[in-house]
Amino acid sequence: MRDSVKGGALTEVSFYILLSVFTPRHGYAIMQFIQEKTDGRLILGAGTLYGALNALQKKGWITPFAMESERKREFIITGEGRRVARRELERLESLLYLAGEILGR
Repeated sequence: MRDSVKGGALTEVSFYILLSVFTPRHGYAIMQFIQEKTDGRLILGAGTLYGALNALQKKGWITPFAMESERKREFIITGEGRRVARRELERLESLLYLAGEILGR
């Protein structure tokens, strides 16, 4: 996963995962959230999801929240993760504004 903190650009998967864990969620609920919010355009496999969750944990952007059961570990976004998500939103809004100007929207 190639997320750039300096440049502010996140992968689409990382951004959706961060958005999904503003409320504590376990892995399957994260996959459902992303599939639902993208109208099925983005469907994550377990390997992709858990690889991304591990990477986001190492960056300190998400953290385990609580153990719903032995098998379902929930995650929640951290303060740093919220800052990263907000920066990404600002970057995307700027990109859309520029594209709109150029394309005559």
